[in-house]
Amino acid sequence: MNVTDGPGTRVGPETAAHAPLAARLRPRTLDEVVGQRHLLGPGGPLRRVVEGDANVSLILWGPPGTGKTTLAHLIAGASGRRFVQLSAVTAGVKDVRAAIEEAKLQLGTLDPQRTVLFIDEVHRFSKAQQDALLPGVEAGWVTLVAATTENPFFSVIAPLLSRSLLVTLRMLEDDDIAVLVDRALADERGYAGRLALTDEGRDHLLRMAGGDARKALTVLEAAAAAADATGTTTIDLATLEAAIDRAAVRYDRQGDQHYDVISAFIKSIRGSDVDAGLHWLARMLDAGEDARFIARRLVILASEDVGMADPTSLTVATAASHAVEYVGLPEAQLALAQAVIHLSLAPKSNAVTMALAAAQADVRAGLAGPVPAHLRDAHYGGARKLGHGKGYVYPHDLAAGIAPQTYLPDELVGRHYYEPTTRGTEQRFHDRVERLRAALRGEAQPPPAAPVAPE
Repeated sequence: MNVTDGPGTRVGPETAAHAPLAARLRPRTLDEVVGQRHLLGPGGPLRRVVEGDANVSLILWGPPGTGKTTLAHLIAGASGRRFVQLSAVTAGVKDVRAAIEEAKLQLGTLDPQRTVLFIDEVHRFSKAQQDALLPGVEAGWVTLVAATTENPFFSVIAPLLSRSLLVTLRMLEDDDIAVLVDRALADERGYAGRLALTDEGRDHLLRMAGGDARKALTVLEAAAAAADATGTTTIDLATLEAAIDRAAVRYDRQGDQHYDVISAFIKSIRGSDVDAGLHWLARMLDAGEDARFIARRLVILASEDVGMADPTSLTVATAASHAVEYVGLPEAQLALAQAVIHLSLAPKSNAVTMALAAAQADVRAGLAGPVPAHLRDAHYGGARKLGHGKGYVYPHDLAAGIAPQTYLPDELVGRHYYEPTTRGTEQRFHDRVERLRAALRGEAQPPPAAPVAPE
């Protein structure tokens, strides 16, 4: 159990000179916290909690290295409360009850002091362990601050959620990480200006961090140790690579490499080269590319280059995009890889793309025309007198479910936009679409319902 008796008086090793750089540089005030401006700006919910001394329990949900532990310390320190930290990895029900009992006893002393109980990785607690927190939270013996990287609606019991304010932290931007790195190089708690970081080294460090402040400072600390070992005062790309035993991917997320690599990625999948698709995916992930950007491009590709040849591709790509938001990296990279494999192996068709482009071209050329009278809204008073809806045949009234009638404006009758290919599932629609068009013209019997699942 890690305990702080008040602001700035930690009992434990983390503030010692030999403590990890990330611990030494832990922000001492809200103004030193980088990122999370949606929570910490003027009037933000977390700022109100910290500065208002409210006895509100919190669940902090966000990716690693976004400041969950730091915020817990600040909540305790701003109000002079005791800070008690438990890790859900090692603590059990006995530890939880002991911490709550001690907090209750502290409230009964001559100099009563409230307690902030910080539970790191609360999603690892079982239901019984989480249940043990309820009496202390309910009675106000502790102010619970629980941190989790997993969706609390699935990993935290409902009674605890209902008694806490859920706060969602966002992944840090590169600019935020850069502020921390500069602070570490200049601050007395860090390297006090005795080390410099080259621009190339900085770019690689930011890529390696991937929005994780703790990871950025850990890598910087390893590089600083490597620089000290060689007697240099400059941390360059080679020093960083030597320190972390990982070659820098030549990739500029703001320049040509960004666009060249994503172009190669899309063209490889479109070309059905699954190995190349996975290579470019790995390259982007290793370089710290935004996983959401990759996922969005896969969703677009699923309709643009696969389309009805494998309708499930859009579902797979959308699910991968959801996994990126729901699970986050690094685990979500598997969902991205699965989507890349599926889309690469899927039969390809750009018929959806061509169909929409053809329809848009006609609209932009002025071939729009009024809505046919039988298709107009006939639900308001007087619509029938205007002829709206007259002659419309409700398809469900017919056995085949297909009514021979016109749906396009008169100027566009006979215009065909969707032209299915004979690839994959789309082959099943190739004949069906022609028979449907003939049935709508009253020239043929409607075709039977088409299966939509891929073979």
